[in-house]
Amino acid sequence: MKLWWERDDLCYDDNNELIFANKNIQQFAQQVGTPLFVHSAARILANINRVEQALQSTGLASRVFYALKANRYAPLLTFIKTATDCGIDACAPAEVIHALSCGFVPSDISYTGTSVSNADLDFLTGLDDLKLNCDGLSMIRRVGERAPGREIGLRINPAMGTGYGSNELLRYSGEKPTKFGIYASELDEAIELAAQYDLAITRIHFHTGCGYLNDQLDSWEEILKTSLAMIRKIPTVSALNLGGGLGVPLTSDDSELDLDQWAGVIERVFGSSGYEIHVEPGTYIAKDAGLLVLEANTVETKSGKLFVGVNSGFNLTMEPVHYQLPAEPVMCRLPDSPEKIFAAENMQPTTFVGNINEALDVMYDDLPFPSIEEGSLLVFINSGAYTTSMGSNHCMRGEYSECLLLDGVDLRK
Repeated sequence: MKLWWERDDLCYDDNNELIFANKNIQQFAQQVGTPLFVHSAARILANINRVEQALQSTGLASRVFYALKANRYAPLLTFIKTATDCGIDACAPAEVIHALSCGFVPSDISYTGTSVSNADLDFLTGLDDLKLNCDGLSMIRRVGERAPGREIGLRINPAMGTGYGSNELLRYSGEKPTKFGIYASELDEAIELAAQYDLAITRIHFHTGCGYLNDQLDSWEEILKTSLAMIRKIPTVSALNLGGGLGVPLTSDDSELDLDQWAGVIERVFGSSGYEIHVEPGTYIAKDAGLLVLEANTVETKSGKLFVGVNSGFNLTMEPVHYQLPAEPVMCRLPDSPEKIFAAENMQPTTFVGNINEALDVMYDDLPFPSIEEGSLLVFINSGAYTTSMGSNHCMRGEYSECLLLDGVDLRK
């Protein structure tokens, strides 16, 4: 029996114990303690390679920029710099400094922020090779005042969006105006303002949603076509940053994003343009390359509802609360064969909750799940992105351990 999330590097072994990147997670977590984040360098590398190969199939020059805000764990970033040609997508000066400390240079970094302060711009414009994208008219003017003659990118907003399961919370643009980017109604003014300061617009950036899968590719193609109409108004543009947003399966109902289809969309829309294509995935690169290991410390029924309490909460895994995304738990060790454990008659609706004193601290509500005992270790899959990077010390429960597993990676190459 193979569970929907199992793959070669994440599966139960013959002893029904969870193996990730050739590491027995039950044993490892017992040694290190929980809460524990575990990341696989080999999986990160494989994810990057797949995106790069898909882009190469378009025939267009391309580069991948990893979205640092997804996971800023320094060993992970240093590994990406050492083992790949990836750049960094940053959205705050502190992220730029952090990337530099992990070995990246300014020319590796694409910066796209919003509500950017003068202090931010004083720092950013001091890095001549930084790929600086302007989010609005105010930012264009203030960059021009500080660095006339500089190359810049424009972040545009096509007033269309998409995301995982058509989740409105994940859309950066749509019918309702958002704070992000320059709309078609302001584009001419943006071009004139850049010319006033002799700013050369060589890049266009747009990011319209997060976590999209195959079902959203048709709408994503329409977004690219709409954006192209705006891009064509600026003949000096040589590179397009299509943002991130590439998703991974989060439930058994999801299918993996078909990167051949994804690349086919890019080729159909931009194939004859000659533009260099940039993308900035974070979720696709890091999310399924990380696990969060927790202890089930409380198992009890309240008013007819079965609760499993764990030793962390939304302070370390915010997406179920912020974006209503599933964070699925799996058992580190099965007490019997998967066929018996996951038989329909042994499954019961189970609600997984954290140790934060807030009503919102629900990680998964009424998930069909086998019987579990207090003291058992659980793994929350797809925890490599937007977990610790969005974390807090709320209720003073922000402590955790974190590690990067290097099994399967030859760093000497």
